[in-house]
Amino acid sequence: MKYISTRGAAPELSFEEAMLTGLARDGGLYVPAEIPQVSADEIAALSGLSYEETAFRIMRPFVGDSFDDDAFRAIIARAYAGFDHAARAPLVQLDQNHFLLELFHGPTLAFKDFAMQLIGQLFQAALARRGERVTIVGATSGDTGSAAIEAFKGLSNVDVFILFPHGRVSEVQRRQMTTPADSNVHALAVDGDFDDCQAALKDMFNDFEFRDGVRLAGVNSINWARVLAQVVYYFSAAVSLGAPHRKVSFTVPTGNFGDIFAGYIAKRMGLPIDRLVVATNQNDILHRCLSGQGYHKGPTHPSISPSMDIQVSSNFERVLYDAYGRDGGAVTQLMDELGSGGFDVSQGALEFLREQFDSGRASEEETLSTIGATLRTSTELLCPHSAVGVKVANDRRDPAVPMITLATAHPAKFPAAVEQASGIHPPLPPRMSDLFERPERVSRIANDLAAMKEFIKGHIAK
Repeated sequence: MKYISTRGAAPELSFEEAMLTGLARDGGLYVPAEIPQVSADEIAALSGLSYEETAFRIMRPFVGDSFDDDAFRAIIARAYAGFDHAARAPLVQLDQNHFLLELFHGPTLAFKDFAMQLIGQLFQAALARRGERVTIVGATSGDTGSAAIEAFKGLSNVDVFILFPHGRVSEVQRRQMTTPADSNVHALAVDGDFDDCQAALKDMFNDFEFRDGVRLAGVNSINWARVLAQVVYYFSAAVSLGAPHRKVSFTVPTGNFGDIFAGYIAKRMGLPIDRLVVATNQNDILHRCLSGQGYHKGPTHPSISPSMDIQVSSNFERVLYDAYGRDGGAVTQLMDELGSGGFDVSQGALEFLREQFDSGRASEEETLSTIGATLRTSTELLCPHSAVGVKVANDRRDPAVPMITLATAHPAKFPAAVEQASGIHPPLPPRMSDLFERPERVSRIANDLAAMKEFIKGHIAK
């Protein structure tokens, strides 16, 4: 299995090389040269299997010879051992033919744990075998950072630096990043928004002297291994509702496009998905684009669903690569135009995208209303991001086709918004009950690339 860059000017890599590299040296994102196919019989055979065994069977073709079967199974087992629910990703029925996929039973109560716990184990195994050490820098709108710190804290061959927008994450999200005491993890509160953090991260990768000097690696959803891990729960959920013998649809609250891109990969592999619905909050650049208005950046408005407060959805580049016939030159031109504010999507590419995706948006008021209404009708308490998904799913779903909405975070991660909508202050799980009593370690830093680089160089293990 080989991986190629969306911009067409970087060398082909193996799975392990692509995972450790993160962003391609031409600025693009790695994707599989070919998408492995899963037959209807193979999908049917997933019924009744554990989540871990399903993960092994779905991901194995993408890994190639980077890990042998026994090692890969052991990595998967360690990755999901810390999840609170035996099913890992259980389905809950909300309404007639509408289901919620609970993805918040991992260590940091968000869907990012599915990928980050796995990638932490993959990194540890690969680096130990190579006798190498890396510096991981990540940008987060809230959940990626805490999941990365939880996955990599205390590891002997990794230093981790997480950039997050100061004052634009929930208090629970912030404390999950700032309270671990391990010396190899660092939380940096940046005076800017998430797009500023993400831009700084990409600039670091494109500065090859810095990148090579600190042995930079990335675990944002620019890393293919992150996307791959998320493909699994599309299969497990669809099989639970009768796939491959009937189609299902998915609605995905998304800001950076990684989670729904994983669904697109599942569909490309052969999973019978009817519709993939992109659900956005008021920062609705993806919805505007799929509605034919082009991909043009606007101001990022703080919201009660902060993990979706994004104007530059990094994984959108991966689907644009397919929409433009895997033409790396065309994607490079689009990304250059994005640097100047945005671009229009060609008619052919827009038709391709609309064949794959529907979309919708939820306002702040609609999000709050959905939290309250869902609690009354199903007793399920939603986080604001999940509520965005449920609202859009209710607007877009076909009653004849089962709809699965992804619940991306536990409501306790966003207690103020949830209490405002429902009158209920959602408690943290007992294992996290002392979160607000733990001392914080955080470094406030200007939105300045040079300052960030100097901080990182000064704090990596020598």
